[in-house]
Amino acid sequence: MKKIKLLALFSIVSLLTSTTINASEHHSGHGGGMSGGGGTTSSCGKPNLGKFLPPHLSTVVPEAEFSFLVFNIDKPEQVYATVKSIPVELSAEFRDPYYIFKGKLPAALVNTPARINITVKAKSPHCEAENGWLVIIADK
Repeated sequence: MKKIKLLALFSIVSLLTSTTINASEHHSGHGGGMSGGGGTTSSCGKPNLGKFLPPHLSTVVPEAEFSFLVFNIDKPEQVYATVKSIPVELSAEFRDPYYIFKGKLPAALVNTPARINITVKAKSPHCEAENGWLVIIADK
């Protein structure tokens, strides 16, 4: 009886361990593509966007300022912002290890919900990112 329980426990542990090893081999962060694993000549970390202010679904005044952080970029010129497909000018300040970006909602947007969309462009699609959040712009 003890042998059966011990065998069952051993089988479960073995299965979980092999699944974890398999997942770590195939999802180790290496880029896919023609070169196979991580054999590319250039590498990058995927850009990370966060700390969106004002927070998601906040009600804001027209022409309100917004800000966000971007990690893992080489230069701030890679980052673009649009609000309801309207390009927005951004200012950037480096604060090791990230950049803080600031922009202003377009004056034409009043009494409407609007998505602030952030795009990070790069030479390799693996090094690009896109994210955003929704704000509600109030009346003047």
